[in-house]
Amino acid sequence: MKWFRNILRGSTLATALFIFQACYGIPQGALYETGLAPMTFSLVSGETGQPIEGISIKVYSGERSYEIGTTGTDGRCRVEIPYARNDLGPKLTFQDPAEAYFAKDTTLADLREREIVIQLKPAK
Repeated sequence: MKWFRNILRGSTLATALFIFQACYGIPQGALYETGLAPMTFSLVSGETGQPIEGISIKVYSGERSYEIGTTGTDGRCRVEIPYARNDLGPKLTFQDPAEAYFAKDTTLADLREREIVIQLKPAK
């Protein structure tokens, strides 16, 4: 009879834990935290060093891409990039809609708030 009581106690505890996990999910530690990283990009011509206006900045999330900003007349754009701490960094594309410059893809591992200068090569 004692073994039956132990089995019943164990199954009750397992059921309670299962229900708790089903309702609240698995606790997610700092490894899985997500957030937004503010960054400023300056896009300049790789040939002349002059700022480039109208460059589209896209971030890739899975199979889809989202436009998160466009450079102004000074070639700068401040954006907030979504990231997950367990990721190597966001995958970004800098593309000129007028196709005067080649598109550039990059992955950023350092997501501290700072300014990043990106040089684009003219498409000639």
